[in-house]
Amino acid sequence: MYQKSRLANGLRVITSTIPHARSVSVTFFVRVGSRFEPPAIQGASHFIEHMLFKGTEKRPTPKDISEAIEGIGGYFNAEAGKELTAYWDKVADRHWKTAVEVLIDLLRHSKFAADEIEKERRVIAEELGMISDSPGDWVHVLADEAMWGDRPLGRDVAGTRESVLAMTRDQLLDWFNQYYVPENLVVSIAGPIGHEAVLDFVGVHLGDWVGAPSAPCEPAGASPTRKVLLKSKRTEQAHFCLAVPGVSYTHPDRFALDLLNIILGEGMSSRLFLEIREKRGLAYDVHSYVNQYVDTGSVVVYAGVEPGRIDEALQATLSEIARFAEPVPEEELARAKEFWKGRMLLRLEDTRSIAAWLGAQELLLNEIMTVEDVIAQIDQVEVVDLQRLAQQLFVPENLCLAVIGPYRSEDRFVKQLRFP
Repeated sequence: MYQKSRLANGLRVITSTIPHARSVSVTFFVRVGSRFEPPAIQGASHFIEHMLFKGTEKRPTPKDISEAIEGIGGYFNAEAGKELTAYWDKVADRHWKTAVEVLIDLLRHSKFAADEIEKERRVIAEELGMISDSPGDWVHVLADEAMWGDRPLGRDVAGTRESVLAMTRDQLLDWFNQYYVPENLVVSIAGPIGHEAVLDFVGVHLGDWVGAPSAPCEPAGASPTRKVLLKSKRTEQAHFCLAVPGVSYTHPDRFALDLLNIILGEGMSSRLFLEIREKRGLAYDVHSYVNQYVDTGSVVVYAGVEPGRIDEALQATLSEIARFAEPVPEEELARAKEFWKGRMLLRLEDTRSIAAWLGAQELLLNEIMTVEDVIAQIDQVEVVDLQRLAQQLFVPENLCLAVIGPYRSEDRFVKQLRFP
C-alpha cells in the first residue's frame, strides 16, 4: 500500500506507511545517469553523486555530513546508474525528519568546492583503475561495450580516466543544474509515518524549488556492435560474458524474460549452475542476469573458468541456451515462478527495499505496480511465452562475447558463436 502526491513544482512524493516498522527509509531518485551524458563529460553523473557528500553550507565537511546520519545510528549511501541516481538513508523512526532534511541539504545546498573536486577527481581515477585490476568486474563493463559500442549505454558509468581528469567545475554544475530539478525527482519514504506529515515536511523544504524539465536520453541500438571484445591479460582465471539483446522494462515480455533468466542461470538450481559447475566442474561462479532500460536491454551469462577450459565452458553455455528451442517443462516453469515471487517478497521485508521498489517504478515507469499486480503478471506467463521469446532473442546474429584472459586472437571465439 502506498500514497502518492505531486507538489506544484512537479516533484513527486510517495509514502508507504508501515505501522509496525521501527525504521524509516528515505530515497531520493533523480532521473539522470551515464546514458544521458555526451562523450566530453562521461562520468559526470557519477562524479556529482560523489560531490554531494563533500560539504554543504550547513554541513561544510564530509565528516559533518556523515555524522548527521551515523550520529543517530543510521545508514546512508548513494549510487549513480545508467538511467537514474539514488540517494538514500535509513534511520530509527523518531529521526525521520533528520533523514529527509539531510538528503535535501545535499541536493540543494552542496558547495562543489574546488579543492574537494580536485581530491575526488583523483579518488574516481583510482576507482576506475581498481575496476580494470579486477577482471571479474571489468568483463561486465566490456559486455556492455560489446553490446552498445561507443553509444552511452556501452560506456562505464564512472566515465574514463581522461574524461574525469578533464571535467571542470563549471561542467559539473551545468550538468547538475540541468537534471537536478523537481520534475526529475521522486522522494520515496517507507516506515511508520503518515503521508500527510511527510508531504507537509517535504513541501516546506522543497516546495520553492524550481527548474525546467531536462532532455531525454539518447536512444540505444538494438543489436550488438561487436561479436567479440577481447582484453588480453595474463590471469589465473579467464572471465567471459556471453550476451544477447533483451527487452526494455516496459516491454510486455519483461516478466517472461525474468522467468527465462531464472531457469537459465539464477540460483543454484538453474540449468547453467547444474551443468557448468555441478556436472562439469568448469566454474565456481556461473550465473546469468538481465539488464533492462527504457528502450532496450540485454541478457548476460557470466563465468570465471580455468583459461585452458574456456572453450568447453563456452560451448556448454551455448548448449544450455539452445535447449530453450524446446518447451520448458511445466514443473520447471512453476518452480521459476515460485522462486521469483519468493525472492521478491523477501526483498520487500524492510523499509529501504519498499522505498526503493516504489520510487524506482514511479521514476522509470511513471506508474507503480503493486506486489499483487506483479505476481498476477508472473502467474500469467506460459510455456509458449518462454519458447517464443527464446526463439526471438537467442539467435546467432544476436550473440556477442566479452573475454578477459591470456588469449591473443578474437577469431578463435568468433568461430564458436553459434548454437549446436
